[in-house]
Amino acid sequence: MTKKKKTVLSVLGALFAILLVAGWFVGRKVYDRKASNIGRSAELFVYPDATWESVTNYIIDSCDVRWNASLRRCIDEVSADSPLKPGHYKVEAGQTSTAVARMLSHGWQTPVKLVLSGTMRLQSGIAKKISAQMMLDSADVIMGLRDSALLAGLGFTKANVFSLFIPDTYEVLWTESMPEILARQKKAYDAFWSDENKKKAETQGLTQAEVAILASIVKGETNYEPEMPKIAGAYLNRLRKGMKLQADPTIAYCYNYTLNRILKKHLSVDSPFNTYLHKGLPPAPICVPTKACLEAVLNPDTADGYIYFCANSNFDGTHSFASSYTEHLKNARSFQRALTVKQKEAKAAKASAK
Repeated sequence: MTKKKKTVLSVLGALFAILLVAGWFVGRKVYDRKASNIGRSAELFVYPDATWESVTNYIIDSCDVRWNASLRRCIDEVSADSPLKPGHYKVEAGQTSTAVARMLSHGWQTPVKLVLSGTMRLQSGIAKKISAQMMLDSADVIMGLRDSALLAGLGFTKANVFSLFIPDTYEVLWTESMPEILARQKKAYDAFWSDENKKKAETQGLTQAEVAILASIVKGETNYEPEMPKIAGAYLNRLRKGMKLQADPTIAYCYNYTLNRILKKHLSVDSPFNTYLHKGLPPAPICVPTKACLEAVLNPDTADGYIYFCANSNFDGTHSFASSYTEHLKNARSFQRALTVKQKEAKAAKASAK
């Protein structure tokens, strides 16, 4: 072979090697950007103290990654210039390595469901409920519920903050702050208070704030929605007759909901929330009322003229209603006897189990 041919072959060999290397690099880029590298979907919660390395390892362990090097390469590229952004992310089956890396570097979060439901009668309970579903801790939630300036900007106070909440399921970002959560509640509050509902409140002779207060008492009385309008109607009938509400849930509130049973001695507690001592509504809600409770106050059942009610003695969550005090006493005595028997049986069962 001549020297010239050797030179040509050497050049061709070098070019081929260069093309192979270039092709390999191009192939990697194409794979990173176009090929599905995620085999299984998974949710990812990135906390402020998380690292790119820990997040990458979690994805590899949880998402059936087909080519680990591809994912690591793409994440290394973005991590050099972008801090890891806390948030809730959904890594989807079929995603490319580039898509996952960009999602994390840009903070493209997947919203979560914030469920505000059930009994919310203490700020600590609200804090626990929210912090369990968000990146916020309980202390942050409590601070927000007690931030006078923040609440004033929304038209509320620390005393009536319960009425700001409209229990529902909300789609939010996991990293939202307490001001952002409260702002969402204000939007829901404004949406609930349509012109139609404002007119209904006027028809009942109540302000929006008073509707929330009475609805919170209804919530304290029952979780059985079919009876809520009748209970609201009984309280409205009392108000219109100038009677004291004498609502047991307000007494429970005075004792910070620590009583297992409300007795006669508890009815003299010195508090503006004691509706056995003071006429009219208490100064603020005693818990967060549900939409059903608010609707019950706006659409009460007053047709039968009921003034009194008490829990049924079969403890099924329903109530016995009465328009006369004599009839009410009969119902109340039946319930008290049944409650005493039930508590004695529970005490005996507890003692025998020791």
